[in-house]
Amino acid sequence: MGQGDSPEGESPSMVLAPGLYVTATPIGNASDLSLRAMRVLKACDAIVVEDTRVTSRLLSIHGISRPLLTYNDHNAPAIRPKLLARLQAGERLALVSDAGTPLISDPGHRLVRAAIEEGIAVFPVPGPSAAVAALSVAGLPTDRFFFVGFLPSKHGERQTMLRELKAIPATLVFYESPNRIGATLADMAEIFGAREAVVARELTKMHEDIRRGTLAHLAETYGGDAPKGEITLLVAPPEGEEPDHSKVDGLLLMALPHMPVNAAAALVAEATGAPRRAVYTRALALKNTDATPD
Repeated sequence: MGQGDSPEGESPSMVLAPGLYVTATPIGNASDLSLRAMRVLKACDAIVVEDTRVTSRLLSIHGISRPLLTYNDHNAPAIRPKLLARLQAGERLALVSDAGTPLISDPGHRLVRAAIEEGIAVFPVPGPSAAVAALSVAGLPTDRFFFVGFLPSKHGERQTMLRELKAIPATLVFYESPNRIGATLADMAEIFGAREAVVARELTKMHEDIRRGTLAHLAETYGGDAPKGEITLLVAPPEGEEPDHSKVDGLLLMALPHMPVNAAAALVAEATGAPRRAVYTRALALKNTDATPD
């Protein structure tokens, strides 16, 4: 099967191939359910859900009626063998979470792994994810990001983990409880310093709210009453280490006589991989000391 091929074929009337369909559902707006996800949910033998009440509301909106099988952290050890038996018998099961892409801070990893070990086909049915949705509108670097998920709820354990994450050269993506967002932002401001951050709340829902600022500013904003709704928190990467001045200086000394400071700094930063802000500061210092040749 090619990368772009669908395991159940192109025709909507075709029967799904046997296997487990890891199916993304909306994180808020019910209209975000993909056409393929809708077809899988309508054609499967049963839908494996985290909470029947949550999934039932979505299915009702789209006029879908299929048997629901509850699978969560509490009953997984007892239910997993039964699900595997159904899959081994050739059934088509769709696995969904309460919202978004399954397995991302949700149960399901062990079921998928067990299915793979049993030789059962596992198909991705991609779609919404709060982490990716927030990252797309945050305005923070997206070339590298590190998904953390939920931090520990205890203050000491949370600070320990934040110290471990401090040096990671990527945008950090967290999920957080409304009741802890203020305390978490305060801890981040203390450990990460003056980094930019984004709090994305209730994404795709009626009261969607996206706030940007420094960690200290956001900690003050959310330091009072707890907000409502699901929260995704993103933190900018560290600025980077101080560049090697000997290499940077050599290139700047060649560039500055022929171009403005901004252009020289941008060129040298790209050539060396050093942070542009640090190179610009160094270029100003060299310019002000008349270190550049006539």
